Amino acid sequence: MPRASSEGRAPAATAGPALDQLRVLLPLPLAEALDYRVPDGMTPPAAGSFVRVPLGGRTLVGVVWDGEGPQHPRGFAPDRLRPIGEALPLPPLPSALRRFVERVAAYTMAPQGAVLRMVMSVEEALQPPRPRRLCALSAAGRSALSASTDAPPLTPARRRVLETLRDRPLPVTETARLAACSAATVRELLARGLIEERLVTPEPAAPSEPGWRPPDASLSAEQRAAAEGIERQIVAGGYSVCLLDGVTGSGKTEVYFAAIAAALAAGRQVLVLLPEIALGAQWLEHFRRRFGVTPTEWHSEIPRSRRRDNWRAVAAGRARVVVGARSALFLPFAELGLIVVDEEHDPSYKQEDGVAYQARDMAVLRAFLGEIPVVLVSATPSLETVVNAARGRYRRVTLPHRHAKAALPAVALVDMRRERLEPARFLSPPLVAAMAETLAAGEQTLLFLNRRGYAPLTLCRACGHRFQCPNCSAWLVEHRFVGRLMCHHCGHFEPVPPLCPECMKAGTLAPCGPGVERLVEEVKARFPSVRSALMVSDVINTPRAAAELAAAMTAGRYDVLIGTQIVAKGHHFPMLTLVGVVDADLGLVGGDLRAAERTYQILHQVGGRAGRAERKGRVLIQTFMPEQPVMQALASGERDRFLAAEAQARRDAGLPPYGRLAALIVSAVDPEAADFAASALARAAPQLPGVSVLGPAPAPLAVLRGRHRRRFLVKAGRAVQIQAVVREWLARVRLSGAVRLQIDIDPYSFL
Repeated sequence: MPRASSEGRAPAATAGPALDQLRVLLPLPLAEALDYRVPDGMTPPAAGSFVRVPLGGRTLVGVVWDGEGPQHPRGFAPDRLRPIGEALPLPPLPSALRRFVERVAAYTMAPQGAVLRMVMSVEEALQPPRPRRLCALSAAGRSALSASTDAPPLTPARRRVLETLRDRPLPVTETARLAACSAATVRELLARGLIEERLVTPEPAAPSEPGWRPPDASLSAEQRAAAEGIERQIVAGGYSVCLLDGVTGSGKTEVYFAAIAAALAAGRQVLVLLPEIALGAQWLEHFRRRFGVTPTEWHSEIPRSRRRDNWRAVAAGRARVVVGARSALFLPFAELGLIVVDEEHDPSYKQEDGVAYQARDMAVLRAFLGEIPVVLVSATPSLETVVNAARGRYRRVTLPHRHAKAALPAVALVDMRRERLEPARFLSPPLVAAMAETLAAGEQTLLFLNRRGYAPLTLCRACGHRFQCPNCSAWLVEHRFVGRLMCHHCGHFEPVPPLCPECMKAGTLAPCGPGVERLVEEVKARFPSVRSALMVSDVINTPRAAAELAAAMTAGRYDVLIGTQIVAKGHHFPMLTLVGVVDADLGLVGGDLRAAERTYQILHQVGGRAGRAERKGRVLIQTFMPEQPVMQALASGERDRFLAAEAQARRDAGLPPYGRLAALIVSAVDPEAADFAASALARAAPQLPGVSVLGPAPAPLAVLRGRHRRRFLVKAGRAVQIQAVVREWLARVRLSGAVRLQIDIDPYSFL
């Protein structure tokens, strides 16, 4: 099929592509680059350059592309192509990043332009900095400040404003803040001519340079050996993958900090991926103490103006160390020399919306294309990573002991089938007794329940009515602290009604099951004098909030911390010695092929928060299935035995990493349209050896955000190029414009 021009016309009959033609990839859901003409007298921009181009009636910024694409025997006649506009004064996208965009698009079956959009995610960064209006001291103001005129004396507030502006111009609000006065005072001085406004184009502030010769970190012999092995890979250069596999509390962060120092010494930039960067307050402080500065951050919580500056700093090479969420993988690094993926097993590295990709796997791909090392870090590595290490594709470095002679916590299972709980209580007698002992010793407790809110379901005891989201096939979760019923899938919320909307009776609404808010209530009832804190993403949603809670826990201002999965991610509280897992079986429900692995990982990680300093820790796990292999592995500490059994089960079933999966999700506002499209796809489904297609079937979450969903699952052998199979399948079906089709290669969610 011929490539489209920027006007969408067929190619003209010319001998070949002219020298004054360029391909430009735009950050739109386009499968490939479009053709444009270089105007007369303009030097053709180099590959990777950012250029303005017309498209329809608008002007967009795209990238001059030189990558893979269909080859055509004929080019386009120049007079049928529209000319490119100006080339922007930005560093060009490196070749390795352009190839990365192509490879990610090919693997995920997403349009190349949609992947490029993730690279160009901050539109303001592509524009020249806007001039800002700043206040500056005028000549009259300097005279008034020196009291060399006959003008009336200045009030204290006015004098503070003039003093503040003596050395540098500032915005009105910043001037008022520093001078401890109102903005009206500043504007009054502007009206009197004592200060004046100036239009100033700000120069981007260069991030502070981290010191690559950090002070001695007192590494143990184990840590030093591990660090030296990784440092040698960095010095040698080239592509390599290292799995840093260490128990919780073994000091893995210090080891890869040594690798960061080696990369900085070699003059290279470093990218560190964290699963919850907005909550990595302790990590950021740890980095600052080690390197003397804070790294450049990249995540959704930072303001757009700062994202603009950070994007430009990365592209210009001024940002030497970047720590970020999965999207940081698409930043335009000028001199990337090392990638670190911390907590590489974490499921939040998988992006479900838009371009569906696994950031851990794409980090390995980016390292390969850039010919640089990548370090994968975890106490509970993913099965995919463990298998790659066993096959010799990844080098493995182990840290089997905790740092500074701290002992791993003792783990015990509480068989809930034998425990008698009081009505509306969820903490077993053994856990309550352990909490009492811990509190009496002046130590801290962590209660873990991976369920937000007060109760996952609210129903009417009189008529049985259940509160369901109007947009999704999901129950509304009660959040009692804010008086709302909320959907955790689409964000819909409504107040808790005083009456049942079905039978109109009062006092009949009953919460079913526990959420973390209900645990807070139970802890207060059992231990009235205890100081408790809640750690959930609803409350701790910024780095500042996370830092404040971490500091309060470290200072001993709380006795009990209650939280969801975010409490498992890298926190270090020296006085925390008891971890209670309230519902260990919660993650094992459903049809997720990784359910057992994920449950083991999160429970092992949360248990690892206990006893990380001098005091010994313990973990109590409440379960109705103590004989389940996950629970037995947690109690015995036999991680490798559990992983071997899990690997054998996956191998026997032909599931990843021993087979390939692709999910196709058909959705439409009209359920009949979704069914019609699913039927058309089913009739055209591939009939190939080694390939099976399951479905169509309503998705477990059959309605999401008002769209009815039908799912297919394609299962294939490891040797099958599953993208080619899906691509050929879809080419045989034409779907209505009202139908949306999402493709997820190697799906993690089966909802």
